[in-house]
Amino acid sequence: MSKKYWNEAIETISREELEVYQLEKLKEQVTLAYENSPYYRKSFDEVGVTPTDITSLADIHKLPVLTKQIVRERQDAAPILGDLVTVPEEKVVFISSSSGSTGVPTASPFSKRDFDEFQDVESRLFWGTGMRPKDRYVHALNFSLFVGGPDVIGAQNIGALCIWAGTLPTDRLLFILQQYQPTAIWTTPSYAWYLGETAKQKGIDVAKDLAIKTIIVAGEPGGSIPATRKAIEDLWDAKVYDFYGISDIFGACAGACEYHAGLHIAEDHMIVEVVDEKTGLPVKEGERGEMLLTTLRKEARPMIRFKTGDIVTYTDQKCECGRTSKRIEIIGRTDDMFISGGVNIFPSDIEHVTRKIEELTGEYRVSIIKDNHMTKFNVEVEKRANVDIDNEELKNIVTHEIKVQLGVKPKEVIILEDGELPRATHKAKRLIDLTQGGENYATA
Repeated sequence: MSKKYWNEAIETISREELEVYQLEKLKEQVTLAYENSPYYRKSFDEVGVTPTDITSLADIHKLPVLTKQIVRERQDAAPILGDLVTVPEEKVVFISSSSGSTGVPTASPFSKRDFDEFQDVESRLFWGTGMRPKDRYVHALNFSLFVGGPDVIGAQNIGALCIWAGTLPTDRLLFILQQYQPTAIWTTPSYAWYLGETAKQKGIDVAKDLAIKTIIVAGEPGGSIPATRKAIEDLWDAKVYDFYGISDIFGACAGACEYHAGLHIAEDHMIVEVVDEKTGLPVKEGERGEMLLTTLRKEARPMIRFKTGDIVTYTDQKCECGRTSKRIEIIGRTDDMFISGGVNIFPSDIEHVTRKIEELTGEYRVSIIKDNHMTKFNVEVEKRANVDIDNEELKNIVTHEIKVQLGVKPKEVIILEDGELPRATHKAKRLIDLTQGGENYATA
């Protein structure tokens, strides 16, 4: 009989035992950073903190916050890998890279131990979706410097037959799905939907002609939005599991289980803080805040109190699946949020509405505008083909549902025909900021 957990001791550890372990590893990580990184030594000294000051997990708040901008600046100051690195380059075996708003790539270095442990976490998350050695898995993520590329090794370590597809043209990917009949695939929520719809247009019944039973999604909030997840599951007759990862730490570090009650995060590898964006103080369980991550086992480059830019909620309650780790729900990115009528709004808040109204395709786009010096927003949605409902009536329904969801209504809801909004082959562009005299696109 197949075991339930990839690593039962870690995945079901008590909160008390976990915190003892985390404190031990936090002390080691802070010491490693202080003794080997010029940046960390300087930044700790500036706030008057040394490794010996860390005697409890609560002391993590004494340490300075690390931002993406700092990472970028330190890399520029000490090329190629920056002065947050704590090992000589000879010990670095892999780097991934991401580009921020400036387009300047930031490298994320891994030692051999870092990389192997990163893949063990991937195996843990894959196992949590039900993946087993009998499965055939298609890894449809970008391999070009993307931290999610090597995640396929985690599936291979389980024993699954792995197809390293990468980012292929849709026709080619559909050929692979037909030819090799894989049972699992990983992509983004918007592309999972697009791929299924494109297959239908080509006469392929994805539920009957293909063997996909597990769809792993990441990169957008949709996988944790019940209506979006259900729409993809109904289209494919498959189960959808949401993953979360961040290039500055490692690939996927949190994932859903069969109960879909938040994403189990690998707390044996990182400490999770959720703080108020303005005050930096911890928020209560269930409240929204920005997530900060502190690595516990990173050898090449510790990341201490790193501001992820992700808005989340969390719970420490034990899950029905038996896992005891903190569970997070991804709300959106800080740079995707806008304020209208005093309400913080994320594109994912709109998606909660568009996916549950049967007369809509689920596709949407939000435009931020200025109206009499106030920030307002318009919402474009698509009406399903052959739906017998007046546009004005549908517009009123959408407006009402958004008002119920958000507490504020859009200035205008624009009803489009099925197919008018662009379909995404990677991450969907859901937000357009028209307040700066141009079109600034953000990814949902």
